[in-house]
Amino acid sequence: MMPTHPMNITELARKLRTTTNELREALPQMGFDIGLRAIKVDDVIARKIMHTWPAFNMARLKKKEKESDEAAIIENIATKKEITIATTVTVRDFAQLLDIPVTKLLVVLMNNGILTALNEKIDYETASIIAEDLGYTPLRLNEEESVMSAGMTDLVRDTLVTEKEHLLPRPPIVVVMGHVDHGKTKLLDAIRSTDVMSGESGGITQHIGAYQIYKKFKGGKEKRAITFIDTPGHEAFTTMRSRGAKIADIAILVVAADDGVKLQTIEAIKIIKAAGLPFVVAINKIDKPDANLDKAKRELSDNGLIPEDWGGNTMCVGVSAITKEGIDDLLEHVLLIAELEKDNIVANPSGDALAVVIESNVDRHTGPVATLLIQNGTLHTQDYLVIDDAFYGRVRAMKSYSGKEITSALPSDPVQIIGMKAAPIIGYVVQSYKELPKHIDKKLKLTSSAAVVVTPKKSKAKDDMPSVNIILKADTLGSLEAIANSLLKIDHPEVRINITVKDIGNITSSDVLNAEATGSYIAGFHVSAHPSAHAIATEKNVEIKYYKVIYELLDEVKARIEKLLAPLVTRVDVGDIKILAVFRTDPRSMIVGGAITEGTFTPGVKVIVLRDGQEVGTGSITGLQLGKQDATKAISGQECGIKYQGDPVIQIDDILHGYKEERSVRKLED
Repeated sequence: MMPTHPMNITELARKLRTTTNELREALPQMGFDIGLRAIKVDDVIARKIMHTWPAFNMARLKKKEKESDEAAIIENIATKKEITIATTVTVRDFAQLLDIPVTKLLVVLMNNGILTALNEKIDYETASIIAEDLGYTPLRLNEEESVMSAGMTDLVRDTLVTEKEHLLPRPPIVVVMGHVDHGKTKLLDAIRSTDVMSGESGGITQHIGAYQIYKKFKGGKEKRAITFIDTPGHEAFTTMRSRGAKIADIAILVVAADDGVKLQTIEAIKIIKAAGLPFVVAINKIDKPDANLDKAKRELSDNGLIPEDWGGNTMCVGVSAITKEGIDDLLEHVLLIAELEKDNIVANPSGDALAVVIESNVDRHTGPVATLLIQNGTLHTQDYLVIDDAFYGRVRAMKSYSGKEITSALPSDPVQIIGMKAAPIIGYVVQSYKELPKHIDKKLKLTSSAAVVVTPKKSKAKDDMPSVNIILKADTLGSLEAIANSLLKIDHPEVRINITVKDIGNITSSDVLNAEATGSYIAGFHVSAHPSAHAIATEKNVEIKYYKVIYELLDEVKARIEKLLAPLVTRVDVGDIKILAVFRTDPRSMIVGGAITEGTFTPGVKVIVLRDGQEVGTGSITGLQLGKQDATKAISGQECGIKYQGDPVIQIDDILHGYKEERSVRKLED
């Protein structure tokens, strides 16, 4: 009989791509009882375990996925009050439906990254999400919907339904999501560098929030266009990523091979699932020495995404944004998904255009600038532009993602335009017309744009809690929206954040005067101050701070909040004195004698007067005497005279329990 060589259970777990604890828990279910404290396993049993594990593990993962889905279903069928919401609804009317004050609804919307006004309309999708968060079951109003509806996705979807006979294939739109440090930006750059179509990849001169590449499908004859939405990666841009998912056809979920699944990864998974997007997982950074694909796949499985090579249906591709390894394979998967979804990736290139705003800002030379992603139809220069039945101007000039001047844009094309009267809200649908319809309101109400200016308050009530007052100026609406949303999440019960003005563009003299009137400091994100504004700020002693990175702005605000927090007071026990004599009693003080039974006492120590274990008064020791001499310290075992200030209630045999209060600066985490 051949000798056996036991295998270390940790080594066995590594070979099975699982953890030692998970393997120990699973073995009894598989019929192997090796004991909870066993370190090694007989090699015959180890081979049997390795033979049995694949089928058992697959069943285990599928059971976990099923239980997760069932839990989600159970959670969603909780009884909620039903409300009926129209295709579009004003904020004021929506508040009435929800039976909450409109001011509260505005805060809820802002917490979800939606900057809006009382009479502004929101679409059904947005309203239904908010309603569900507040405990309602939303129902769509059965009404005859006009083609002029302002719903972000309804308008596009309804148009595609009415133009069903004229629909043609269009390039897929891809959004890239994942954790901030997992290499999304470098991956997008790597993807962009693979495009050698007429040298386009090297000709990009500006960032407009989206771009296109051309890739030949394996076995295909012609290169196919793919549009990528270049969404920001910081967690503050959750809302922008959500909106990006709504207008995308396919998602790429980026997970770092050396870091695995993080909170932002889980957040991105939820967004992708909520939007119903087909997706592929790009496991990035496989070039790093500590890359661990199995760990990343295991953590994906724990979150309901079982890789195909583990028996699931989640496409996973190992890539390196640095070495470009796996990039072609990733794009092949994107084109494969596009092929499978080809019946849904369609549009009618004829007629007026529908486009979604994915970026906007105000340029000091050209005025409002917006990046549009064409959803349907064709956009031409000189077209009239309408949002929510309001006239926003005409297309004076249009540039492609590569910076080239163009005269028209087809479905899935990202374009940058100038000619609008105001910077539109990100996520809104723009309609184009060669001739402006008579019912369109030509008087654009600028207050309905995304730049929200709050009327500053000249004073505040004395009993108001302290606040950090901020005038927020940013270069783009996307940045403004994200920063405002992040600031609202820095919540503290003792200090509030008061954003007195939110606007895009450089800092003006008016901003400085508003800051003086409201006691605000001015936070400028990727903007500068006009010379006159800078001069007035110096004269009025108004603080202006500039930021290039959003983390720096948020850290600054947190530091200002901490300065306003009441200090953290910690009570440190000093000791006890037993009262032996009472020499003198005045209205607010006493002179007594006592024996120190524990601790060390000095003048300034606070005391609690205890009688039979119950508190009968409080005060402090203002002086000590040892014999007939004043003393600065008395220790355990000594008898001393005590000058006491406080409630004159001390009696013989009472105990003075001494303590000190130590104060320290509080942090937001405290």
